[in-house]
Amino acid sequence: MVAIRKFSCYRKVKRAYTRKSRYKVKGYIKAVPTNKVVKYNFGDNKRTFPHKVFLVSKERIQVRHNAIESARTSVVRRLTKFLGKEYHLQIRSYPHHVLRENKMITGAGADRMQTGMQRAFGKATGLAAQLKVGTPIFCVYCSKEGIPNARKALLSATPKLPGRCAIEVDTK
Repeated sequence: MVAIRKFSCYRKVKRAYTRKSRYKVKGYIKAVPTNKVVKYNFGDNKRTFPHKVFLVSKERIQVRHNAIESARTSVVRRLTKFLGKEYHLQIRSYPHHVLRENKMITGAGADRMQTGMQRAFGKATGLAAQLKVGTPIFCVYCSKEGIPNARKALLSATPKLPGRCAIEVDTK
């Protein structure tokens, strides 16, 4: 399996970029990698809960799809442990931005085999969600008794996500 590049390469949000080419066929990203986040709703989807607990982004960042998936597993594990099926978790950020990488060859004679920065559009390596300040990443719908446990569960996801996150409670 190919090693994942460290995320400091992708942390800053840049606008979506497509190649400008004379030929229409070369102007687009041909193959988009599969999204690791497959399911976006967990728990009891049918019931309506009175309270919402959000995990909100405090910075303008990009979050990779594998980071969202790993944070989701920890949140779901905690919620099912503490609340059983008395919650509804919804993933609110969708990874749509394609991350690309121009692989460089190292070693003797690499300069003769590689094009360098000529045609350096790169191959698609992953997906990321571009988040603005205050964008919710996860939302947990629960009863009043479940709010502290939902906060703990969402707090367990923050080390797995890049940037700073905050927890907001909406009690209506």
